[in-house]
This record gives sequence, structure tokens and C-alpha cells, in this order.
Amino acid sequence: MTARRTAAGGDGPAAAAARVTGCAVRGERRLSAALAEVTLDDGRPVMVKRGDEPAVRAEEAGLRWLAAAGAVRVPHVHGRDRHWLVTARVPDGRPTPGTALRFGRELAALHAAGAPAFGAPPPGGPVDARIGLAPMRNVPGTDWPRWYAEHRVLPYLRRAVDAGTVRPAEAAVVERLCERLPELAGPAEPPARLHGDLWNGNVLWDGEHAWLIDPAAHGGHRETDLAMLHLFGCPYLEHVLDGYQRAAPLADGWRDRVGLHQLFPLLVHAVLFGRGYAEQALAAARAAVAE
Repeated sequence: MTARRTAAGGDGPAAAAARVTGCAVRGERRLSAALAEVTLDDGRPVMVKRGDEPAVRAEEAGLRWLAAAGAVRVPHVHGRDRHWLVTARVPDGRPTPGTALRFGRELAALHAAGAPAFGAPPPGGPVDARIGLAPMRNVPGTDWPRWYAEHRVLPYLRRAVDAGTVRPAEAAVVERLCERLPELAGPAEPPARLHGDLWNGNVLWDGEHAWLIDPAAHGGHRETDLAMLHLFGCPYLEHVLDGYQRAAPLADGWRDRVGLHQLFPLLVHAVLFGRGYAEQALAAARAAVAE
């Protein structure tokens, strides 16, 4: 870690942390081109993340909205400027069966905090947000199957077809799935307060609790967050699900709908990372339509 004190001028993670927190900076440690750990002069570590203005604004609004539920732990937001977001650093730790069970209960409480509509952005968050490096529009809707098709599946399918990642003839199975969503979606549920990008890398553990970072928060169906945990893995996942089910039992048949909810993140990944994810998305669509 660079041992120096930094004032609020200039650019870069250290200067951004100084500007946002109003504290001098003792040093910084670059973790990637867009992320650094910065130590303030009083010894507190903060995380400093760079992005374009909509992404920074969306992430700050999402973290504050998740925190407002008082359910799952999220890092304290020190603030942001146009291109930098500064948050507290999550303590290091390891997951255990007990922390996973607790996380399941807390995730259920987060979802139960609700949202004004499917697709509703967090208060102060932009309509044109991000999920990872991909654009994501938060357009409110009242009917989940129609909203999910129009704003979470078909936009990424079109991008994948335009890029040649999905062949036009292959897209038909996803389009058929979208047409059948009203009968495949299960019982109607109210909009849940979603993390929105709940893969394993966005769940950190301090030994007692899970912490959520890097949200793509919006109003959605609670099974979508759980499907993403299934898709990319999560330590002690069955304990997480046990805690969730004890707190807020899922509707019958939810396991059969996991692939349907995974279609959204799979198509996002197909747009970002190519054909392998497109094949997984097509397989998920075929399986859902066949049921």
C-alpha cells in the first residue's frame, strides 16, 4: 500500500476518497482498473469504485435502498461524485452454515420490504442503469410476466441476435417462452426489493453475516435473486434456502421455475461474454417450454 497523505485535489481513488469523505488519505491499494482500497488518515479503510455517471448513481441509490430495508447488511455509503463511489470496506471472514441460514432469513426480509412496481428503480436511481457492464432499463410495470419478457429477456435476446451470438432461428424458442410466461410464471406475487445481480461474487461474508455489494437493484420477482444464487453458486446454498423458506415460504413449483428466472442473467452474460452463455440460455428456455 502506498504510504502517503493525499489532499482532495486531482483524480484517482485516493483523491476521490479525500473529496467524498473530507478526510486526508494515508494510502491506496489498487485492486483493479476500476476499484481500489484506500486507507483514510484515521485508519479506516474504504472502497473506491470508478464508473460512468449512470452506473455510479445507480449503485449508490441501490445500496441505500437495500440498506433502508434494515434486513441484509450492505456497506455504508460515504458518498459519490460524478465518476467515483466511496463505501465502507466489508470485514473479512468466512461463510458457515449458521451465517448462510441467517442470510436466507435476511434475504427474505429484504424481498418482503417490497418495491412500488416491477422494474421500479431505487429512489434517486436512474431509469438507464447497469447490470455489471451491460445496460439495464428500469421501466415500471404491474404485470410480472409481461414486464419480465419486455424489459428483462427480449432486449438482451435482440442484442445477442444483432451481435451474432444467438442465431435468428434459435431466438424463436426464447420468444415462445415469453409468450407462455403467464402460464409458466407461477402464482402472482407482489414486487420484491431485489439486489438484482446476486451472484456469489456480490455476497461477502464477515464470519457472522453476509454482506451484499454491487447491486443492480430494482423491483422484481423474488425468485429471480434466488435463481441467480443457483446459477453461479453460493456457499452453503441449501442452508440459505432453508433460512429463506422458514421466513417466507416460496410458492409451489419454484424449483421448476429456476431456469425461467435464470434466462435474464444468462442472456446478459451472452451479450457480454459470448456464445457459451447463449447456449445455456437457449437450453434453459427449451427446458422451460417443454414443461
